[in-house]
Amino acid sequence: MEQARTRLAAASRDSSLALRRVERQQVLVEALHAARGRRLLLATLAQDLRVSPRTLARDVERLRTSGVPIATHRGRGGGVSLPSTGSLQPIAFDASEAAALVASLTTLGPTVSGSATSALQKLVAALQAP
Repeated sequence: MEQARTRLAAASRDSSLALRRVERQQVLVEALHAARGRRLLLATLAQDLRVSPRTLARDVERLRTSGVPIATHRGRGGGVSLPSTGSLQPIAFDASEAAALVASLTTLGPTVSGSATSALQKLVAALQAP
């Protein structure tokens, strides 16, 4: 019984850490977007997010691997930036793709950020449309 409790505790801890990482990455992307192409220092972002610069560097790498176009700038005055973009191209999702995004946002927590709340509302409205 003790071993089962230990596994459940470890799984719960891992889930909690993963959720915090996803929330942190969402905040990071939003901060980069708000900077409108300006470079932000990893040390400053890490301090704002209350994590180490190394943790934030891993988050940046995970996002880049996932396809988020974060640019890294080395050396003095370096940091990270996101290309400044205007409007995105329209994206057509089928119902199952939209439902998958709704499920993901629900897991993240639709109130984690304004953009998460807005995205969830748009997806739900699209699913309810005739």
